[in-house]
Amino acid sequence: MKQLPRRRPLTTLVAALGLSAAVALPAYAEIRIGLNVPLTGFAAVDGKSALEGAKLAVAQANAAGGVHGEKLELVIYDDQAAPKEAVPIATKLVAKDEVVGAVSGSYSGPTRAAAGIFQRAKVPYVVAYAVHPEITLAGDYMFRVASMGEVQGRAGARLVADLGKKKVGLITVKSDFGQALAAGFKEAAPKFGLDIVGEYEYALQDRQFGAVVSTIKAAKPEIIYASGYYFTAGPLVAQLRAAGVTAPIIGQEGYDSEKFIEIAGDAAEGTLVTTSLDRDSESPATKVFLADYRKATGAGADMVAASTYAATRVLIEGLEKSGGKGGEALKSAIAAGTFDTPIGRLSFNDLHEVRKDIQVQVVRDKTFRRHSVISDPVLLAPPGRPAS
Repeated sequence: MKQLPRRRPLTTLVAALGLSAAVALPAYAEIRIGLNVPLTGFAAVDGKSALEGAKLAVAQANAAGGVHGEKLELVIYDDQAAPKEAVPIATKLVAKDEVVGAVSGSYSGPTRAAAGIFQRAKVPYVVAYAVHPEITLAGDYMFRVASMGEVQGRAGARLVADLGKKKVGLITVKSDFGQALAAGFKEAAPKFGLDIVGEYEYALQDRQFGAVVSTIKAAKPEIIYASGYYFTAGPLVAQLRAAGVTAPIIGQEGYDSEKFIEIAGDAAEGTLVTTSLDRDSESPATKVFLADYRKATGAGADMVAASTYAATRVLIEGLEKSGGKGGEALKSAIAAGTFDTPIGRLSFNDLHEVRKDIQVQVVRDKTFRRHSVISDPVLLAPPGRPAS
């Protein structure tokens, strides 16, 4: 890749949105890394968290002297959580902006769409929280710091068993995220003797769940495993509780937002969430991140912020190990590394999926608190690279 000019004035490529990548970043940049993130549209709250996490990681690196004395520039594009937006964005980041690496702070759809472009350009792409299995299958320049959807689904089945429940109502959002979680849950359910008493699906745009609530109530499950995002999970949980459904509800990373608690209100109390971020962790990396994020933004961090910060740190530490070089050198440095992050100590297998525990948080007194940790290296093992 062509060497970037030194001491080039910092520019932003999102002027049309009224945004500036220069906020909290240095006045000049010498190494560019890309970020696709949903800053407008239905996923904008998650996008804002992801952006703040990435900005914090870059600002901290630059305050510490950058990478081998060269400052970092975060080149930001709004992908609106839409695959059709992600393709031209990835193309611009590679061809026009000449980034040495990129981070996905977005959902599975746009991340899958962008992955092939970065792979063909040999630009390492570190994925923060998109869970679809096809992302890392795009090639060896892909890395994911989140547990893939099937792994999280298997963890959900283990949690049901750990809670001593058997009869499960399965509610699935029709998206890459929901389908991957459901596949993992159903794969593991027989191993724990779980009985799925009913399966129900809903569309991403749904906010009224009368039919689902009625059928769930009639099925009388002992526990409910319901995938969703904060903007669907909030109304769903509230309507289940309003209808008198008292069974425990297990959500996943999509619930991990203060917005979920705000939307669901008192109904959020007791909801269990399998996620990446433990707010009660004693890990220095987690405690420092939570404090620094609050200081920088005035708000508490969620899973999206922590995961995007972690993905950006993985890319930056890889650059430090590669001497600031991209391409093969950067890919190899990331693949061989071990990284202390707010979401755990991360290393990658040959498919560049992470091996890590699953955190279980519970909503208590309108905040997320530690419930338990699922630590099962066999159950939670991600797949390896398929034989060629």
